[in-house]
Amino acid sequence: MIHQSNPHANYLAHKNEIDTAIKRVLDSGWYILGKEVELFEEEYSQYIGIDHGIGVASGTDALELALRACGIAQGDMVITTSHTAVATAAAIQRAGGIPLFVDIEPNRFTIAPDQLEYLLSTWTGAMPKAIIPVHLYGQPADMFSIIDIAHKYGIKVIEDCAQAHGAEINGKKVGSFGDVGCFSFYPTKNLGALGDGGLVTTNNALLAEKLLSLREYGWKERYISSSFGTNSRLDEMQAAVLRVKLKYLDSNNDRRIRIADHYRSKIKEQNLVLPLLSSTTKHVYHQFVICSEKRDFIRLKLEENKIRTLIHYPVPIHMQPAFKNLKYAQLELHNTEDVVSKILSLPIYPEMSSKDVNFVCETLNNLDLQ
Repeated sequence: MIHQSNPHANYLAHKNEIDTAIKRVLDSGWYILGKEVELFEEEYSQYIGIDHGIGVASGTDALELALRACGIAQGDMVITTSHTAVATAAAIQRAGGIPLFVDIEPNRFTIAPDQLEYLLSTWTGAMPKAIIPVHLYGQPADMFSIIDIAHKYGIKVIEDCAQAHGAEINGKKVGSFGDVGCFSFYPTKNLGALGDGGLVTTNNALLAEKLLSLREYGWKERYISSSFGTNSRLDEMQAAVLRVKLKYLDSNNDRRIRIADHYRSKIKEQNLVLPLLSSTTKHVYHQFVICSEKRDFIRLKLEENKIRTLIHYPVPIHMQPAFKNLKYAQLELHNTEDVVSKILSLPIYPEMSSKDVNFVCETLNNLDLQ
């Protein structure tokens, strides 16, 4: 079986170093908010090119705490995309906000700036307080346009970078453009822990101070809550593992890019739409997502040949039972609703062999998609 992703293979590739790091934590006897977390926060902040990094328990927590640090309160509108993991919208609701969805660019699956501008220019109620652009599948959103629009209307920008560790726009890494950037270290991510984990990046010292307090009960001094916070801490074990894996993130991303290039050069079927390439962005291929009107047929045939695929994501958030009855105005989401019947994520992960990539390509090329 060719897996769609394989986090265990990534662990095995660095097993000795990871096991040594875990032993170091166990020998220290310090398991929560210790030296490993401090060092990882510093090292990851330097990698992104940002002043502050605050480790938290998950990517969803990173988004929620970022929203709260930016002042999002009960009933505030927060703009995002419906074509993303449900965690993005769930974090908005957990912070007390209301998700407001705008459509995507069909060729890159990220928020369409023209739709964002139209929404804000025609909005008649209380102005939305923030926007969460999602760098989906490893493809950066159009951050220059989005930030210009956000600044025009005075709203915060919170980047969802859960699938885009190391992705760049004009040589600048995502997570360094908005007021804050939010990362997930779920095991399947480009930078994955051995469990849940997350981190928030910011250049704003005041926001960083708020986040440090929010992640631990609102404490500014131990045991005294100055505000309502929560328990969301990146633990020492995961931080130690992530410190090892961070050293290999760029080389792993480069391998993903080479696999993507391999797919592009070998897939001959004309009726497949491959991921968008841009000269100004670095796509790090958390997923390699193709589009086809015959998606379900393709998926069945690949499965018959022991090639595992996934659909990210089969139902837009605004059409899911928990969200479809929200009472607010929104734009028509034509592109969002159109792509869900066409998208398919092919296998891609750094340890995937060229032989396996060739087999996927040959299997696709032998299908009759006319």
